[in-house]
Amino acid sequence: MRGSPGPFLLCARQELLLAVRSRWTQIFAVVFAVLALAVASSGYVLSGGHGVQDFARTAASLVELVLLLVPLTALLIGVLSLAPERGAAELLFSQPVSRRAILFGKVTGLFGALAAAQAVGFGAAGLVIFSRAGGSGLGGFTLLILGSFILTAVFLVLAALVSSGTVGRRTRALAIALVVWFGAVVLFDVAALGVASLLPSGPASRVLIVSVLVNPADAVRTGALLGIEGSGAFGAASLALLRFTHGAAGTGILLALSLLVWMVAPALLAARRLDKADL
Repeated sequence: MRGSPGPFLLCARQELLLAVRSRWTQIFAVVFAVLALAVASSGYVLSGGHGVQDFARTAASLVELVLLLVPLTALLIGVLSLAPERGAAELLFSQPVSRRAILFGKVTGLFGALAAAQAVGFGAAGLVIFSRAGGSGLGGFTLLILGSFILTAVFLVLAALVSSGTVGRRTRALAIALVVWFGAVVLFDVAALGVASLLPSGPASRVLIVSVLVNPADAVRTGALLGIEGSGAFGAASLALLRFTHGAAGTGILLALSLLVWMVAPALLAARRLDKADL
């Protein structure tokens, strides 16, 4: 029928509707909003003051929450949606539509739902902050929102990659997703710092630079902190990268390229694995 949306848009729209109605997405939206509001209102209390933090302080405090919660949610909800059980997978992929259109459409719909859930949390916190503390630091807060959306996209395509290799085996896919989250968000930094501590300063700096560029969580953390607080909030790995690139502009370009690769490469690998899967 002329004018009807293509398979990609149909899949994206259907997945968006299903994800928005999902209890898990709604729980994530509520929890994220509550935590964002709690961070905005508790920072001064923890430091002996009172009232609501401004945008810059809230954004700096929210960085670690975003890095822990957003990748985990994207991986788990992504796997639950993208790794159907055997019978459902056979029915879905037997339709006269390319598997890539189905995969990319579902990922796009999931991204829209999760981004909307995060926007609820950030928006609620932003309204409270603006009404109590004004608009100072809004740029850094906006940059953190962008970083959160990028993390969502990266870990959704990683969920697609995991799911495409375990079609019909959702439990296994969920277990792999948890391992991916733990490795990227928790274990990777510990391992990189441990290796760097055993090396002379030159090789140690190179290890730390590579660790920031090859880990999407570290790349988002570095970019967010650079935009919110400048280099004063950097750790050893981020400072090594800043020295290597001779400034914030070079660092931003390298981080953007790294995250672009993380969004594109797993998506292409997932599509290739799904095309070859025996369903």
